[in-house]
Amino acid sequence: MSVYCPGIKLRAQAHSLTVADSLATAYNAAPMAKQKKHPTGTIAQNKKARHDYFIEHRFEAGLVLAGWEVKSLRAGKAQLVDSYVLLKDGEAWLLGSHFTPLTTASTHVIADPTRSRKLLLNKREIEKLSASVQQKGYACVCLSLYWSKHLIKCEIALGKGKKEYDKRHTERERDSDRELQRAVRNKGKED
Repeated sequence: MSVYCPGIKLRAQAHSLTVADSLATAYNAAPMAKQKKHPTGTIAQNKKARHDYFIEHRFEAGLVLAGWEVKSLRAGKAQLVDSYVLLKDGEAWLLGSHFTPLTTASTHVIADPTRSRKLLLNKREIEKLSASVQQKGYACVCLSLYWSKHLIKCEIALGKGKKEYDKRHTERERDSDRELQRAVRNKGKED
């Protein structure tokens, strides 16, 4: 028995090929090349911010970047140690971050590694941040840079500054937790 398709002059045996096999188009054909996976994971973290501030609210913001900066971030050449967020004229800016330019990527551009980078937040988030930063003791800092599919995102946070005794208390808690984990891990090995 043979199958006849009116749009395509093709005869196929019914027991060996189905109608879908004989009607392969650009829409249902197998892909020609394997799709690239998006990079994942954290690019850089600001551990000093977690040490100096009590983190209260977190926000995810996009970044306006140049091409050489994206290539630099793909290579993991970013530092956020002294970075902070400046809220000015209804816009948010990332200041103090350092993206080391790659020598191969920025040959035709004069790269400024510490330039101000615009953060992409909606109006409601900017208003909430600016109202909170006006209070005494609050600051807006960058916590990390990470990949979200093919986009680079910046996690910013509203933090309240820690006093010196708060920092010592946090270190004491961390040390006691580490001792407890070590004791639990070595409990079965003592026998």
